[in-house]
Amino acid sequence: MEEEGDVATAFTMARIVSNIPISRGGPTSVVIYDIHALQVCLFISDIPGGLLHLFVELFKFITLSIYVHVLQERFYFADQVLPLFETGIPLLTKRLQQLPETEKVIVAFPDDGAWKRFHKLLDHYPTVVCTKVREGDKRIVRLKEGNPAGCHVVIVDDLVQSGGTLIECQKVLAAHGAVKVSAYVTHGVFPKSSWERFTHQKNGLEEAFAYFWITDSCPQTVKAIGNKAPFEVLSLAGSIADALQI
Repeated sequence: MEEEGDVATAFTMARIVSNIPISRGGPTSVVIYDIHALQVCLFISDIPGGLLHLFVELFKFITLSIYVHVLQERFYFADQVLPLFETGIPLLTKRLQQLPETEKVIVAFPDDGAWKRFHKLLDHYPTVVCTKVREGDKRIVRLKEGNPAGCHVVIVDDLVQSGGTLIECQKVLAAHGAVKVSAYVTHGVFPKSSWERFTHQKNGLEEAFAYFWITDSCPQTVKAIGNKAPFEVLSLAGSIADALQI
């Protein structure tokens, strides 16, 4: 990684954790939240003993070439690991249940990838799906299916960096009649303090997002945003403890 915002590849992380000394505690436990590319899991299968809480934002943006390289080099890993695949969605659904009953909540996915990843976990909510289309030399967000009119729409995705797609998605939903728009992402990376564009004092976005929920998988982000609206932090601590049966 050469500059802020770069994300380590799965192969790089596998090489790092492969150097964990063997311990008496049995196989290494790797807790992975909302992994972006599920095929990565097949090759993080042989990491030496101990205990490691490894969050998925480190695996974002894996490319096909790296995937093939890991396939070719899978003998590089040691022999034992206990991968535990978890999701932050239960934290979101619990928070949504605390909203006023008068609000009609529906879930929006910013693209087909988010829909494929999360729709089965949120099938008890009506859904809206957005999509990116090309117009000339630009890619714009459009409503693909669903009707957000009169609803509190919650955009759900696994990870955010600059947040440009979320902002464009919010504009589309508002234009189609959403009375309120919020967002949830498991991993709030936000390089170069890009979270600031979502606060209620920046760039005319005072009322763009009612809530922006993130987990504490990126502690540097949590520290930076503090209690600034519209952000709320949903802690993974209990979920991790349950996964590891601590």
